[in-house]
Amino acid sequence: MVNPEAEAVDFEPEDDDLMDEDIGEGSPNATRGAQIPRLKSAVTGGGAVSAVRKTKGRGFRDENAAEEDRNARFDSLDTEGGPGPERSIEGWIILVTGVHEEAQEDDLQNAFGEFGEIKNLHLNLDRRTGFVKGYALIEYENFEEAQKAIEELNGNELLTQIINVSWAFSKGPYRRRNMRRSPRGRRSRSPRRRF
Repeated sequence: MVNPEAEAVDFEPEDDDLMDEDIGEGSPNATRGAQIPRLKSAVTGGGAVSAVRKTKGRGFRDENAAEEDRNARFDSLDTEGGPGPERSIEGWIILVTGVHEEAQEDDLQNAFGEFGEIKNLHLNLDRRTGFVKGYALIEYENFEEAQKAIEELNGNELLTQIINVSWAFSKGPYRRRNMRRSPRGRRSRSPRRRF
């Protein structure tokens, strides 16, 4: 239903409504007397039209900074030997999987506290349901305590469910650093086309 009292308004932009981009050489509004100062962009670094630098991708870094990041050395723990458990920054962390969804921190504290002092215990909950996600991370100060907990409780029952206990961090097998993989290594291949 159309309101007969309403007037139709045709909007014509005034000169003040035009954006700076619309004013340039060859445009009808280029005949203005004074040059409008351009704002300096924090991304491109300046306001001059000729100095505009197009940037793509993540962040706006130059190639030299990206190359330096690729060649940077990161801090790491000194490790000796080959495969086996790896110590975290503060202690020895074990991963417990198969934890019952209604388990409490006290249940895990009682079961794993027999083997030594638990320095830290993480029992993560599902945000949607509020139940335990099914795993826990337990940190011991000493290697021997963590090793004994793994040996004793791996495959045992906790709250009617069998739990699996293992090291959270482990060193991988020996690898040569200069070994290169082929581009198709460990990938499935589609069958060749028949023509």
